[in-house]
Amino acid sequence: MTIANLVQSQSDYGVDLVGSTLKTHWYQAETGYDLTHFSIDWEAETVTCPQGRTSSSWTPVQDAGKSLIKVKFSQSDCKVCPARASCTGTTRRTLTLHPREQMQALFAARKREETDEFKDSYRHRAGIEGTHSQGVRTMGLRRSRYIGLPKTHLGHVAVAAAVNIVQLMSWLRGEAPEQTR
Repeated sequence: MTIANLVQSQSDYGVDLVGSTLKTHWYQAETGYDLTHFSIDWEAETVTCPQGRTSSSWTPVQDAGKSLIKVKFSQSDCKVCPARASCTGTTRRTLTLHPREQMQALFAARKREETDEFKDSYRHRAGIEGTHSQGVRTMGLRRSRYIGLPKTHLGHVAVAAAVNIVQLMSWLRGEAPEQTR
């Protein structure tokens, strides 16, 4: 689930997406200071690092059609910082931020992912993912044999009914559903 999907679904449709967000793959997220350790002041357009240093530049950029913000810290601050190994492997730390509403949505979604309520609702996804996979693999759900929406809809309803019958027959035979990872 992307940040853009989170914001767009909420603003356009009033739908709050339930899903896992993409995790950061930088080494700082595992052993050091990831983005959550930094304090972002959107009005002043500054970022404060965990050691209390303030960013030296805040530059809006376009990357592959996306609006981003590049935040850099001063080399003189980073070179002498005692926590430099936990923060950056270069002479200074650079952060890439998405626009404010997207970052706030991302942080809120990641915080929600840690709650028991989210884990309880998200665990049901494995069941429907398995059902969808069964429809795709065994019944050609992704290909329509018909032209036109009414006939395609009828085909989807038939596949859904067939999946239900297959699952019912498995249940009647006493076969337990396979465990997911």
